[in-house]
Amino acid sequence: MVLVAATPPELVPAKEVGPIRMVVSRTRPPELATVLARRLEAELVEMGSAGVKVMAVMRGQADVYVHAGGQYEWDSAAPVAVALAGGLHASRIDGSPLRYNQADVRLPDLLVCRPELSDPVLTLLSDLL
Repeated sequence: MVLVAATPPELVPAKEVGPIRMVVSRTRPPELATVLARRLEAELVEMGSAGVKVMAVMRGQADVYVHAGGQYEWDSAAPVAVALAGGLHASRIDGSPLRYNQADVRLPDLLVCRPELSDPVLTLLSDLL
């Protein structure tokens, strides 16, 4: 399946009944995500690249992706464009907008989630930062 911003799915699938599912790195989940998952009583789902994690939220396979370990703009720019076009929330973990095409190509953190989870997740993150 190829997902693009020009023709994203019309709606993110409805959230499945059960705990919130948070995608994290298989090899180096940030401590912030682990603590947030405990506070949300979320189930951790390990996956590979940033793009795969964002698309898991887009496809309804997960509900939240929080990354606080730093990455480069190119790791998330295209997936975030698709997520935003599909109606997901995407921001920095403090709620500020993501900015791409900057002189410094490092992106320190990222939050992509279902829109109805953005306020509770950002509130918990503000308590943790």
